[in-house]
Amino acid sequence: MKKGLGRGLNALLGFDGGTEPEENQNNNSGTNGGFSAEGSAQTAEAAHNVRHIDIRKIEPNRQQPRQYFDEAALAELAESIKSFGVIQPLIVKDSGGHFSIIAGERRYRAARMAKLETLPVIVKDYTEMETLQIALIENIQRQDLTPVEEAACYKRLMEDFFFTPEDIAEKVGKNRHAVAGLVKLLELDERVQGFAAEGKLTASHAQALLTVHDGDAQLKIAERIVADGLSVRATEALIAVYVRNAEKQAARERETPEVPEKFNDDVIHAYRKAAEDLKTLLGAKVQIRHGKKKGKIEIEYYSPEELDRLLGLFRQLSI
Repeated sequence: MKKGLGRGLNALLGFDGGTEPEENQNNNSGTNGGFSAEGSAQTAEAAHNVRHIDIRKIEPNRQQPRQYFDEAALAELAESIKSFGVIQPLIVKDSGGHFSIIAGERRYRAARMAKLETLPVIVKDYTEMETLQIALIENIQRQDLTPVEEAACYKRLMEDFFFTPEDIAEKVGKNRHAVAGLVKLLELDERVQGFAAEGKLTASHAQALLTVHDGDAQLKIAERIVADGLSVRATEALIAVYVRNAEKQAARERETPEVPEKFNDDVIHAYRKAAEDLKTLLGAKVQIRHGKKKGKIEIEYYSPEELDRLLGLFRQLSI
């Protein structure tokens, strides 16, 4: 579990101790839906502020950084909540009769699935900027946040709050290179980011794909990773093959005779047909290069014997 922000986030939420304000082990059902009954007790001050509010008056944070919620995990949490209730209160902001979630949206969604009528909450009066910052940090320290969602959190902290990669690294207990590497995942094709957001690609898989610059190629490789369950090492090997083939293709394209743009399609076609006719006649690769004042025909050969054969053809043609 990520612990780097625990104390800092508790301070932001006004807790003097206790546990993090979000569930600590999101995917462990146990006997209390992933919460520690012992560790979830808030300080006396926080406990006195707990209110039970009609769930219909609670709404998700519109700036929630988390976009993907695992339905199976939510259903598991909902079953636990049916038995034990919501042990940790949500942190909410009073938005004039309705309450916007600052921390605890996963519990809120599971509680709706469990058909609860009320939820325990602690109301905090934060500015919009403070609410967004807490929502971002609360999500970052979640263990099951996907790589792309974590990268999006980092980017928003950098853009909206002027955090540097070093600032973020210090708070989340990572080195700055890891933070910068995750942010770069947002440069991937959006379709590939979708795979990562759904948890189908790990951060290591996604980072390997950054070496592929074509979006369609990224998607094709990502689909192969998911379909075949490729390891990171196998993915890197697959990408290395793709890069080599792409380089060979680029080299072949560089060898293709360049025709000035002023030539129309008919002229371009005529030069290409002439090169094909010569190739058929000579049985060798032929390129026609036409410049502004002169042109040249290039014929390739790969051995002295091949050169002798071509010379023999030329002698016959000259008779």
